[in-house]
This record gives sequence, structure tokens and C-alpha cells, in this order.
Amino acid sequence: MLRGRQAEDQAADYLARRGLTLVARNWRCKGGELDLIMRDGAVLVFVEVRARGRRDFGGAGESITAVKQARLIHAAQAYLATLPRPPACRFDALLLDGDRLEWIRDAFQAD
Repeated sequence: MLRGRQAEDQAADYLARRGLTLVARNWRCKGGELDLIMRDGAVLVFVEVRARGRRDFGGAGESITAVKQARLIHAAQAYLATLPRPPACRFDALLLDGDRLEWIRDAFQAD
């Protein structure tokens, strides 16, 4: 099973091969952390990386609960507050379930 750092390395490499550019990794603030911050053209992308070796207790995507989403949104807002001009942004998820990798663009919204 991939550990956190390995999963993030794999996710960053996968997304870079698809044209995204890494801006930051493991950006932290009080109350939250962003695994990967990447650029997709003019769009800033906050990527949550989730890895599961087995699906016995649900897949990687099922672990991005409403509480987790709220923490990610909080952290993204804190990051955007550090920028002089916040760009358009979105939340993606990169899920690693065993050998299966799935990239979900616009996994959730910050409504």
C-alpha cells in the first residue's frame, strides 16, 4: 500500500504529465492542510490525495467526507488570502484504490 508521501508523489507526477504545474505541497494552516496545490492553466487547483490499499471499508473517495471537505475549503480560503489576486480555483481529488488511479476534477464545490 502506498504511504502518504508516495501517494502524493504519484499524484503530482500523474497530474504533471497531464499538464498541471505544481505550486505547493502539504500547505498547512490552523485547522487544515492542502496535499497539492497545482495550476491548470489560469485555474488554481487544490488536490486532495486519498489512497487505500483495499476497499474492505470503502474506497478512497468515500473518505472525503463533508467534514473533510469543510477543512479543505477552510485551508483553501486561508491560502487564497495570502495571494494579491486570487485566481479561479477548483477542488480535485486523486484517488488511489489499490492499483486503480482516478482523477476527479471538480470533486466538490466551496459553495
